[in-house]
Amino acid sequence: MKINGERRDLWRAVDPDGEMLAISVTKNRDKNEALKFFRKTMRNHGRTEEIVTDKLRSYGVALKEVHIARGRRRADG
Repeated sequence: MKINGERRDLWRAVDPDGEMLAISVTKNRDKNEALKFFRKTMRNHGRTEEIVTDKLRSYGVALKEVHIARGRRRADG
């Protein structure tokens, strides 16, 4: 997405019912941003049994640091 002509990345956390839990817009889409987003979301909403992500490799690295390597699956598409 572009904001004021600059590319930004949108991070969203959605529960199984489709309810938006958290949203964040960041300049980068790397391990550090993923860690910040996961930690903030888990602090506010608790840990989860499963996380569905797209194919960005930084998710796997960040999830290992927050100890959620099992229960991760990539969304189709």
